[in-house]
Amino acid sequence: MPAEHLARRQRLATLLRERGLAAAMITDLVNVRYLTGFTGSNGAVRVAEDGSAELVTDGRYRDQAAEESPDVAVTINRDLIGALAAGAAGAARVGVETHVLTVDDHARAREAYGEVALVSLDRAVEQLRVVKDESELDALRRACDISVQALDEVLAGPLLGRTEREIARDLEWTMYAKGAEAIGFETIVAAGENAAIPHHDPTDRPVGRDELLKIDFGARVDGYHADCTRTVVVGRADAWQREAYEVVRAAQQAGVDTVREGALGSDVDATVRQVLDDAGWLEHFTTGLGHGVGLQIHEDPFLRPTEPVRLERRTPLTVEPGVYVPGRGGVRIEDTLVVTDGAAELLTVATKDLLELA
Repeated sequence: MPAEHLARRQRLATLLRERGLAAAMITDLVNVRYLTGFTGSNGAVRVAEDGSAELVTDGRYRDQAAEESPDVAVTINRDLIGALAAGAAGAARVGVETHVLTVDDHARAREAYGEVALVSLDRAVEQLRVVKDESELDALRRACDISVQALDEVLAGPLLGRTEREIARDLEWTMYAKGAEAIGFETIVAAGENAAIPHHDPTDRPVGRDELLKIDFGARVDGYHADCTRTVVVGRADAWQREAYEVVRAAQQAGVDTVREGALGSDVDATVRQVLDDAGWLEHFTTGLGHGVGLQIHEDPFLRPTEPVRLERRTPLTVEPGVYVPGRGGVRIEDTLVVTDGAAELLTVATKDLLELA
């Protein structure tokens, strides 16, 4: 994808010129991948104001860097910061990722760059990553499709009496079998009272009859992460389970319906909270509403009451309200969708009807 990587570096170069920076030193490995395609575990990249770039890595990745980043100059040097500083000789101001540099790395950069002024990039690359190009959206669509296909297959099999851990591993291997390069994150399978724990780690607890079963999962394809949650009842739902489920489904749908280009993330959050409040369940919604997805499972933008970020077209994000009742259980419904100028594009196409399964 050299063309896509070049376009991303050119967008960054435009920001550098606007900020009066001669270059940027990118040390976050996710951002290095976004800008160059390089997926090794040790690397950094200098992007100049004219869009040219130099990737520095160590000898283990000589061939990999040449293959993954064919349009970028590659330097082999274990002293990443020192090598990038040498390439910025004569610059007046260089942007650095202060949000990821350790204290020691910052001191090393200060020494290596000498008189060059080091200026915070203020998460510039993360902001560029918010709006996805077509190759990114295609990877996300494939990851989401694999995920929901795998879920359908697992839910069609036996659940009663199986442990949370067994179901989680079954779902993960099914995603691999359907083409995932990896799981997007540690799968959450939570039965009964454990469903009241938003980020429960699966255990050897078996699934009992007439219990809520919450499954939060996702595949990874070409580095891009799907994120989906569905909650079912294994057996027959009782009155409180049915009420909790229908309230969450209504709130989630209200949030999805509010997502469109130009909407404020805080307004999406407020819409969901109003539905839960009107139904008397708001006190049991104890997590965030949603987040962007991409090369990381949690990335900008975040849907929070205190962050009135304006949603941009081609931004993938989640909407995932839930209610969590300690000692009884919980319900979460989550979709990955893409912001458009109209109704959001739903990527995790799986039923949101209350399923009562054997």
